[in-house]
Parts: sequence; C-alpha cells; structure tokens
Amino acid sequence: MGFTEMLRFRRDPLDFLENLRRTSSGEVFRLPWGGWCVGDTGLALTVLNDRAFNEGMSEFFGSMLPSRSVQVDFGRAARAILRTHAPRYRECVAAAAIEMSSVTRWPAAGVELVYRCTADVLLHPDGSPELRRLLERNARVGALRPARMGQRARAQLLRAELSTVLTEQVRDRRRDSGHAAESGPRDLLDAVIGACPDEVPDTTVAQLYVLMFRSIVGPLGYSLAWSVLLGSLHSPGSPWPWPVDRVVREAARHRPVSWMVSRPVPRPTEFGGIAFQAGDQLSVSPYLLHHDEQRWSRPGAFQPDRWARPSANGPYVPFSSGPFTCAGAAVAHELVTAAAATLTENTSLSVIGGGDTRPIVTNAAIPRPFTLRRTP
Repeated sequence: MGFTEMLRFRRDPLDFLENLRRTSSGEVFRLPWGGWCVGDTGLALTVLNDRAFNEGMSEFFGSMLPSRSVQVDFGRAARAILRTHAPRYRECVAAAAIEMSSVTRWPAAGVELVYRCTADVLLHPDGSPELRRLLERNARVGALRPARMGQRARAQLLRAELSTVLTEQVRDRRRDSGHAAESGPRDLLDAVIGACPDEVPDTTVAQLYVLMFRSIVGPLGYSLAWSVLLGSLHSPGSPWPWPVDRVVREAARHRPVSWMVSRPVPRPTEFGGIAFQAGDQLSVSPYLLHHDEQRWSRPGAFQPDRWARPSANGPYVPFSSGPFTCAGAAVAHELVTAAAATLTENTSLSVIGGGDTRPIVTNAAIPRPFTLRRTP
C-alpha cells in the first residue's frame, strides 16, 4: 500500500474500503495490502457458503489441531464452558456495574469488565495465582493492542512469560487429568486440555488456550464498547429508547468487530470473473455486507428499531457465515447484551466530548478511545 493510501486508510478505514468497492468495475476487487475482496453481496454469500472454497481446516486454528472434526469439537467445548458460566457472569456484571466509576475510559473499561466477569471461567479461583496475575495483565495490555513501540515490546515480553507459566500449568493438569474427566471441566483451561488429543504438545495446548482467551476478552469487550458508544451517541443523556438487544445487534451490524473474513483459496477456481490459484487470499467483509444499499434500508444510519422486523433486513454476518461461523456466536451476543443491559439499567449514558465512530482497524475494528459518563 502506498503512503497516500495508507494515510487515507488510517484516517477512515471503513470509508476507504467502501470507496474501493465503489470504484471497482467488477464483483471482486484487489486490496492494496494484498489479496482480493468480494464486493458483490450475492457473490460474497456464495463464497462464505461454498463447499469447495471452505473445504479443509479452519485457518483460525492454523495447524495446531490435527483435523477439522477436532477443531469442531474444540469450538463446542469452549462454547459449552462459557454457556455454563453465563449465570455467574450476569451476577458479576451486576456487582461490577455498581462499583464502576461514574466516568470511565473506553474501550479499556469494556475489556476490563469482560475480563473481570469471565476471570473465574477462564481460570478457576483455585488455579495458579501467578497465572491469574499474568492473564489479568495480558487482558489489559494484549487485548488493547498497544500502539507504541516500547509498549509493544513490553507486551511481547509479557506474552512470553505467560506462555512459559501456562505451559507448566498444562503439563501439571494433563498429569492429573482424572479429576476433570470425572467432574467435567472447571474452567476454560480444563476445556481446552480435554478437547486436545494426547498427541498435541503442551506448548501447543497453551497456545490454543491463549488464542481462545484473546478471542473471548477482546472481541466481547470491543462489542460492548461499540454498543455503549453508538447507543449513547444516539440517545445522549437519556435512557435508551430501544430494547438493549436491538442496540447490540445494530452495533454489531453498523460496526462489526470482525470487519474482514479471509481464507486462502484451496484449489484453482473462479469467482466474479477472476481466476484464483491455490493459496490466493480471498476475503469477504461483513462491514460491506451490512452496508449494502440494495439489501439494507439506510445502512449508514444507526437504527436499532430495524431489528423489530429482522426478516426485513439484509444479510447479517457479524460472526461470519457458512461452515466457519463462530461456534460461540450466540453465547457472545448473550454476554454482551447482559453487560449492556446492566450498564444502562435505570441509567443515562453520555459520551463526553463527542465521539468518533471511525474505528481503529487491525485484525479487528476497535472503537477509538472515548469517555463515558453514567448518570442514575
């Protein structure tokens, strides 16, 4: 990507992406940073559900698990432990909301709230105090993707320390695996260990746990932050006039955290008149699908009431679609909605100093920092 294009992308990543689609003459357009993106909504849905394109293993896990069936079982195990913990999560959110300051800085506050209320399912209270300390620090530093070089270096050192301690914990728990087998997993670490075949090395099990840890804390925290930001900007200083569920769904449509879903083409094929070779990167953007003017009414507007009639809406894929839809999609929506409902109950929210809805985009679309005031 050239210097000018990079500046335009950083200034407004999603507008930059929409402009690429508008100026493209075909159904598929080339991305400046490499690979291709499907611009046509109908073709994008075909790609997401195409059996040949989606054959084989999920890229989410890389080569850490030995087969697609193991990947599927792994995702189900992680989803099951989160769903089991959901009632305790709601209780924790209610207690945490009472203790929160009336003025908070987001999205950090959202990430910290999600971590605090999932901490016991991520690692059982009887787990290693050292590991819990490292997980807490990683939730604050790693999930928020520090921008400065020095901060990134410290984050990298912290991840290395976490990997060492976590691998030791995996080794210890695998050695004493009888308890988890008899009583069921106590936490996410037990669930990850139980879903991994014996031949998967301890270091890889630790990496899988970190992958799931980050996939829970960061995305849920960012989704909550988008819901709070957009709902508050469109109802400043007043209780939300919409059901919280509609706000959360509309925030995930308007600003999906997973803004781009990519996959290497498994074999030579053709989409949109473009011939692809095996290994070429092809992407579908949930953001573009959610903002197609032919499929959505006023897609650029934040309108929670559109979810009063979901059947009248266009394609909604905040967690992707097809064979590789996120296994925890329903649970994630439930947890974000529970937190947003608690934060807004009998409370008015206002964003201090306006609010910038242009995201910071890396592998996720993250809200720019904003300050929120909660008034009973």
